[in-house]
Amino acid sequence: MNASHSLQKETKSRDLQPRSETIIDLDQIVKTYETPSGLFTALQDINLSFQAGEFVAIVGKSGSGKTTLLNVLSGIDRPTSGTISIDGMRLDSLSESKLAEWRGRTIGLVFQFFQLLPTLTIAENVMLPMDFVKIIPASERRSRALRLLDQVGIQDQADKLPASLSGGQQQRAAIARALANDPPLLLADEPTGNLDENTRKSILELFSKLNTDGRTVIMVTHERDVSQYASRQVTLVDGRVEDDAQR
Repeated sequence: MNASHSLQKETKSRDLQPRSETIIDLDQIVKTYETPSGLFTALQDINLSFQAGEFVAIVGKSGSGKTTLLNVLSGIDRPTSGTISIDGMRLDSLSESKLAEWRGRTIGLVFQFFQLLPTLTIAENVMLPMDFVKIIPASERRSRALRLLDQVGIQDQADKLPASLSGGQQQRAAIARALANDPPLLLADEPTGNLDENTRKSILELFSKLNTDGRTVIMVTHERDVSQYASRQVTLVDGRVEDDAQR
């Protein structure tokens, strides 16, 4: 059995699906920021629910509130008002330390600019979330990192530093890192925005496969053609939901 097949079998043996069908519920979410010119409302009256196993694209122009919404979903930012529940957990009920622990177990984050630590090898970058959360035994972390890198197609780059990899390879490494603790939910912020067309397509196909294998994927993007991969598209305009369409 090859490493990729072994990882798929391991993943399916875990309970990727949350306890309830609705994994995320946002109720009357508002997010405002203090600016030199006064209060700026980045999100206004957001009411959304996401189901387990969906692949959702959140689209809109720059400044529409896409990244703010993703940050609120991940607990990186707290809403000014309104409530967020993810898999039955009210995020506003958690302290900062409990929120960080919850995030490490529940959410895999992928960013536009990879955010790999430059002095660690690719395998060490993938192992880092395991070291923080400690749900994977220490003796199993490197082997798991190698299996994840095999799943995303770059196991041969495991012991190289990020600077020696192409942009597409670095993004694949970042996706492997996001999968480190086997989270049920992947959140991606413009994950293809820094890639060429061919690499962009291969990364979108990888997200689609991860979704097919059982993960819930929510991706922020300004590229509307992502709809051929996503099953649902939420459009934001000026911090409000303008459209919410199944594909």
